[in-house]
Amino acid sequence: MVSFAQEGTSSPYSFYGIGDVRFKGTIESRSMSGIQVEQDSIHLNLDNPASYSNLKLTTFTVGGTYNTTTLKNSSSSEQAKRTTFDYLAVGLPMGKLAVGFGLIPYSSVGYKVENISAVEGGQSSRDYATGGMTKAFFGASYKIAPKLSVGANVDYNFGRIETTNLQYINGVANGSRELNRADLSGVNFNFGAMYQTKLNKKLSLFSSLSYRLEGKLASSNTRNLAAVTFSTGFDFSAVQVADEETETENLTLPSELKFGLGIGEARKWLVGAQIVAASQGDLANTYNTSSRVSYEKAMRYSIGGYYIPNYNSQFGSYFKRIVYRAGIKYEETGLIVDAQSIKDAGVSFGLGLPVTGSFSNVNFGFEFGKRGTTSAGLIQENYAKFSIGLSLNDRWFVKRKYD
Repeated sequence: MVSFAQEGTSSPYSFYGIGDVRFKGTIESRSMSGIQVEQDSIHLNLDNPASYSNLKLTTFTVGGTYNTTTLKNSSSSEQAKRTTFDYLAVGLPMGKLAVGFGLIPYSSVGYKVENISAVEGGQSSRDYATGGMTKAFFGASYKIAPKLSVGANVDYNFGRIETTNLQYINGVANGSRELNRADLSGVNFNFGAMYQTKLNKKLSLFSSLSYRLEGKLASSNTRNLAAVTFSTGFDFSAVQVADEETETENLTLPSELKFGLGIGEARKWLVGAQIVAASQGDLANTYNTSSRVSYEKAMRYSIGGYYIPNYNSQFGSYFKRIVYRAGIKYEETGLIVDAQSIKDAGVSFGLGLPVTGSFSNVNFGFEFGKRGTTSAGLIQENYAKFSIGLSLNDRWFVKRKYD
């Protein structure tokens, strides 16, 4: 069996549900393994809508990732590489009220698997898939008190997933193709609150709480069966459609509760922990159900933080103003294959480089981890990710006065 990169993910586990959920927060947050509990005034927090009202300047943020993954089973391994766009968002502060909006490629399906059977004639099959789901969001936040802010997002989810199965016998020109296409659409809501308070002259306590409601996702499924004529290998030059049928399946996006707590000295250092609990949901579609696969509640545990040597350092001591971030995580993804619960564990670290003369910054993140297992004939994924994000800050809507 061979599996390698295709589209935004290389994981064979992306076949199930709505694919591999890629979005784990901004680069700043991911560099701390998901921790983002401080009421930050220059970075946009995409995990909790209550964060928007803490911004002091209009903030534009964008991020992307380069990922290398080694996929291996008990007998072989392959390497996959991909580059992905992760998010684009804007936060607009307007006094105690603020709004945020953006676009996030939330999940990806992308793999190619070839199976060769030792039967007379050399029968082979190839399965591959592309697509995923994207989230467009709009939210608002209000600062109830200097220490407390609340907020809410509405998310519009949309996308398309296509899976193809080809059956081929060596030396025989004709074979078959099954194409499944799922067009996804739906809305869900996310609510949040953030609170921080002074413990003494230097230390502060930071907290973040958010809850995403279960959301309905309509999937318009088209199944297309065809006879094909192969030219070379799995390259086919002609298709004759034998049958096509369409139906609608209603899926359920799982609810998700996030709670984070941290302690530290603002703009100096912070150490925090976060727990994320998600319901089981119902994402099994007609084309990707399997007796080998089931689902469970998902959990993620993270510990991380940052350190800034001297936030107010002058130009001559630029390196003292760099933000150093690090974290560790452990996740039960909620997917069970052949009675094996698929888990994900990793470490991360990163740097935040300030742009001289402004509040903008460039953020770099690095993550190393392992997902899955080679037990029961499954695939283990050893991954390394390098991410870069821009957080650009400026003052908008200023009424200027002239003498």
